Amino acid sequence: MMSKEHLVPEIIDGKLSIKKDNMTLCQDFSLMKDRISPHRLNGEMLIKAAKIKGQENSSLTILDATAGLGEDSFLLAAAGFKLILVEYNRTIYELLEDGLRRGLEDPDISHIVSRMNAINGNSIDIIESKEFNPDIIYLDPMFPTRKKSGLIKKKFQIMQELENPTDMEIELLEAAINFRPRKIIIKRPLKAQSLGDIKPTYSIEGSVIRYDCIVM
Repeated sequence: MMSKEHLVPEIIDGKLSIKKDNMTLCQDFSLMKDRISPHRLNGEMLIKAAKIKGQENSSLTILDATAGLGEDSFLLAAAGFKLILVEYNRTIYELLEDGLRRGLEDPDISHIVSRMNAINGNSIDIIESKEFNPDIIYLDPMFPTRKKSGLIKKKFQIMQELENPTDMEIELLEAAINFRPRKIIIKRPLKAQSLGDIKPTYSIEGSVIRYDCIVM
């Protein structure tokens, strides 16, 4: 396995990227345009999980405590939510920031990216500081047992080399519960037990993953 010290970002084709073997990891939100058509977006389980009855999406702020490269946050922003993206790993954060910068220059998605604000830091500290007041906290810990294939698997392998699956997911959930937002959403493998053995208020299930929702 290549050491983390050798996974140094470089500009490739105008994008800040990590290159390993024949794989290049970067963030290009323009590649997600096909997922944000109204028909497809409204069918996304994450969007359904994030909705709060009687509230316009545009009036709600979501703190994505495990932002990664921000794909889930981009979908949520496309649905009208305001996003605070927190990423602990500095290299992943730099790739995310570069993707956001270029997204703001793309007239097709700039209105979406403008609703996304990224922060490099520890999510537990940021939640406990109460500097922000999100309506929803979203958690998607990386799980080493999560099965992926092909291109996605290769990208996930690079992500894991940069940032190991979190061993602080229980503490992160506890911080979110103590903050008492209106809702907490937790992305889980379909057959996995509830995070922290805390029973959700309800779940939205797909064929591979589910979203556990805790309503406060």
